[in-house]
Amino acid sequence: MNYEATLQELVLADDKYIVMTAENRAAIRNLPGVLNGRFLDTGITEQAMIGMAAGLALRGRVPVAHALAAFLTMRAFEFVRTDAGIGRLPVKLVGGVPGFLSDANGPTHQAIEDISLMRGIPGMQIFCPADEAELVLGLPSFLASPHPVYIRHNTLPAAAAHNPNFAIGQAEQVQNGRDVTILVYGMLFREALAASELLEAQGISARLLNMRTVWPVDETAVLAAAKQTKLLVTIEDHFLTGGLFSIVSELLVRRGVQANVLPIALENRWFQPALLDEVLAYEGFTGPQLAQKIHEYYLSTDFADKNKSV
Repeated sequence: MNYEATLQELVLADDKYIVMTAENRAAIRNLPGVLNGRFLDTGITEQAMIGMAAGLALRGRVPVAHALAAFLTMRAFEFVRTDAGIGRLPVKLVGGVPGFLSDANGPTHQAIEDISLMRGIPGMQIFCPADEAELVLGLPSFLASPHPVYIRHNTLPAAAAHNPNFAIGQAEQVQNGRDVTILVYGMLFREALAASELLEAQGISARLLNMRTVWPVDETAVLAAAKQTKLLVTIEDHFLTGGLFSIVSELLVRRGVQANVLPIALENRWFQPALLDEVLAYEGFTGPQLAQKIHEYYLSTDFADKNKSV
C-alpha cells in the first residue's frame, strides 16, 4: 500500500487518530470523504494547526499534521517546541517535500535545517524513510509512539527491499563492509546504495547503513562501524551543521571513540533549484559523484593509524 492508504487504514481502525493539514493535501487528498469528520484543514495556518493539534493531544487524541516541511519546522517552530514539545505530546508532524525533494523551489521552501531544529526539542523522534515502502513500514510504529514525531514524507520508489523488522532507533544495515561505512537517510539512500556498489567494484569494501530513525540515533550501529571500519561517511540533503554529521560527531566525542569522518552535505548554502536529477548532479550527490568523492578521500588518507581523527 501507499502512504495515504496506510494512513487511512490506521486512522479508521482507531478513533484517537485525527488527520490535519495546513492546506497541503497532496499526500492525503482522498481522505476527507472517508474519515468520518476526523479530517481538519486549517488553511495556510501552520502555527494555528500545531496549537490545535496540541489541544487535541491533551484530550487523548493523536493528531497527524501535514504541511510543507519548510513551514512546518520553521514557521511553526515555536509552537512545535512550546505546545507539543514541552508537554511531550504525541503530535505527529509530516513534512512534505523535505530536503532535495523540494527540488524546483528556492531557499524559502527548502527544508534543509529541519533535522537540526526538530532534534533540538527534547523527546522528539525523527523518521526519515528512504522511500514510500519504508515510510509505510515505519508509520504504524511512529503513530503508536507516545512521543512527538517529525516525519520527512517521501514517496520515491524503493531502490532496494527493506528489512521488515522495523524498530524506532534501529538502523538498517543494507550491506556489510570492512573499509568504509556510509551512513545515510531519506531520499539519498538510493544514491548511497549506488555509490556503495561502485566502491565495491573499485576494491573498497563498503558497509551501508540506512539510518531510518535519525533521532534517536542507533548508537550501537554507529559505534560498531567506527570501530570496525576505517572511514565513516555521512551523506545528507541537509546543512552540514545540526544534521547526521553533527549527530555522529557528538556521539563519538561523548563515547570517547576516535574515527575518521567524511561529511557530504550542504555547507553554508542552499541548493540550486532544478528538477531532482539535475539538482543531484549540480550539487554532487549522484551515486557516481558520491563514490568518486569517497574513493578519492579514502586513497588520499593514511588509515594505517586508526587513532587519527579527521
